[in-house]
Amino acid sequence: MPIVPLRPPRTTLCSLMIATMVLNGCAWLAPPPGITGTVAWRNLPAWDQDRHAESWPALLRSCEKLARQERSWEQICSAAKDLSDPDDAQVREFFENWFTPHKVRGAGWRSQGLITGYYEPLLRGRFKPSKQFRYPIYARPKDLLIVDLAELFPELKDKRVRGKLIGNRVVPYYNRQQIDTEQDLLAGQELLWVDDPAALFFLHIQGSGRVALPDGRVVAVGYADQNGHPYRSIGRELIAMGELASADVDMFSIRDWLRNHSHRAEELFHRNPSYVFFALRPTRPEGPVGSLNVPLTAQRSLAVDRRVIPLGVPVWLDTTRPGTDSEPYRRLVLAQDTGGAIKGPVRADLFWGRGVTAERMAGLMKQPGRLFVLLPKKRR
Repeated sequence: MPIVPLRPPRTTLCSLMIATMVLNGCAWLAPPPGITGTVAWRNLPAWDQDRHAESWPALLRSCEKLARQERSWEQICSAAKDLSDPDDAQVREFFENWFTPHKVRGAGWRSQGLITGYYEPLLRGRFKPSKQFRYPIYARPKDLLIVDLAELFPELKDKRVRGKLIGNRVVPYYNRQQIDTEQDLLAGQELLWVDDPAALFFLHIQGSGRVALPDGRVVAVGYADQNGHPYRSIGRELIAMGELASADVDMFSIRDWLRNHSHRAEELFHRNPSYVFFALRPTRPEGPVGSLNVPLTAQRSLAVDRRVIPLGVPVWLDTTRPGTDSEPYRRLVLAQDTGGAIKGPVRADLFWGRGVTAERMAGLMKQPGRLFVLLPKKRR
């Protein structure tokens, strides 16, 4: 008589399946956030209405870095070099031929997130301190250490810890309050001195800027490093303090609050322990250099979370114009920068350039939006 293996009843199998789903947090119902399945070009909102040729210089700048890293990008960039001054239709056809769109989703499988803006501000300053110019822009401190955890733990790729050496121990680096209030911590490492502490604080948020000198010259500064402390939004702090309503918070309302509460400004600044250090950079017509180490292009460069979206790739941005509730703002941009506040899948910061209009648009921008990442097609 053959031996028949015992089978658990169907109810037991179902119970096991349900138990497994519960233990796994119902992962099958909520896929992990990030870049997801493909999207047809015709389903990209207003894809055929953009002035695609305006994105071409930004793509060529991405090629400066990516062509040396991946075989697929080497082919793409080689083909791009063969196109001389392409028009909108040619650029659109190029992207459709070489890339495939993918939707980006956040936690809970949500496709909508927050899109903000940034720009290149202009400050007033000088190379020597005075009674008027007494707020320093610091260079990267010589005692700032970076510990790359990936060397010890490969699973922690892109994880770095910043600190300073005290004896034989690495301890956290100075926070904003310590740098601002304890004398001589960074003495001798000043690049420039400016006249407005609020403008200096916003320079830290923007990550780069220009400084007008008394003799008429303008010098440029760019991000060099950061102290390793987490970024905290002072806009959110003002909401938590009951000083501003969430719907009213933008760069201009924060400036107004600082102007009207100057005696509390330093207290508010210190709620953000993050501190940015700068380096002098060449003053040139193109934009500041982003995290990809290429110049940014106004309205065509995007800051993203590089843990989700690879730097250098094209992104279709679907959002609304700042200062409006529903006017569409859709365009092809390149992921060429990062930012301390840009964390998570559907979270991005659009670079608006420099000047009054750029400042206004960046200062107002806090729009709902969606992101579609264009990844190279797999080719034989």
